[in-house]
Amino acid sequence: MMNPPRLQTFEVRVPASTANLGAGFDCFGLALELFLAVRATVLLEPGARTRARSRTEPGASPLPRAAEQNLIFRAMLHAAEKEDLPLPPLRIAAHSAIPVAGGLGSSAAAVVAGIALTFAINRRALPVDAALRYAKEMDGHPDNVAAALLGGFTVTCVRADGSVAAVRKNWPAEIRVVAVTPNFYLPTASARAVLPANVRHVDAIYNVQRSALFLAALDERRYELLWDAMQDRLHQSHRQELVPGLAGILRMPRIPGLLGLALSGAGPSVIALATGHFAEIGKAIAGQFERQNIQSTIRHLQVANAGQTLVERSSFGPKRGATEQ
Repeated sequence: MMNPPRLQTFEVRVPASTANLGAGFDCFGLALELFLAVRATVLLEPGARTRARSRTEPGASPLPRAAEQNLIFRAMLHAAEKEDLPLPPLRIAAHSAIPVAGGLGSSAAAVVAGIALTFAINRRALPVDAALRYAKEMDGHPDNVAAALLGGFTVTCVRADGSVAAVRKNWPAEIRVVAVTPNFYLPTASARAVLPANVRHVDAIYNVQRSALFLAALDERRYELLWDAMQDRLHQSHRQELVPGLAGILRMPRIPGLLGLALSGAGPSVIALATGHFAEIGKAIAGQFERQNIQSTIRHLQVANAGQTLVERSSFGPKRGATEQ
């Protein structure tokens, strides 16, 4: 009697991320211990078609059930087309703790998961340079993508040919992130649309100086400099109209343990870097949203030192005549 075929299942876990960190616009990314987990099982039955389902935690939004609408599957197809790789029919199951359209890298995590799964299913090692490029092509900017892929603190640069240079730096264990997400969605496209086409020379210099200071302050553990290093003139002021309460948050007085404040990516989440008094800091930020009659979710997060991680599992498939649930 023949054994049933083994089902091949691939599981990937990808961290959330925050980007910009104030002055490092479209450059800095930081992976966070809040995860998207995706399981893809190769379907063996004749005529099978790819299907997707999702489960989300409170505060996260559901992912589309239709495979063709699912960003994870679209990223799989994109990588497969670029690399000329086949994709068998799959059952895709996703569980996300990352709020969608919240500024915490939900789309970057989905794209990185899809690309990683395409290479894994085809028994190919995941090339970092190609993964960064394909993910940027889909997500539009490399900061969140690099953090989700590599983990830790990342610095990215888009080359003239469209490829992405990325450097991963160790993050001080004593600095944690307080993320406060108001209970409304802000699509990245809307947050991008309010940015000016051109910036003043003096404002560009302002951000370049502070981005460099941010890196130096981390390297030398001069954390008292991070407050100045996270100031920005390129994007946050333009997005204040889309995030009620943001102006008040960025003007908050310094609390013991608070190192700096910033809009997380395109928003609407706000992040604080801190070494202590995390609950007090989170409540102070949430209080600014409450003044605008907006409820919010507070998360105390550590930095995820590992980026996407992949596990392959195999099990015997259903016996002939059995029904797969």
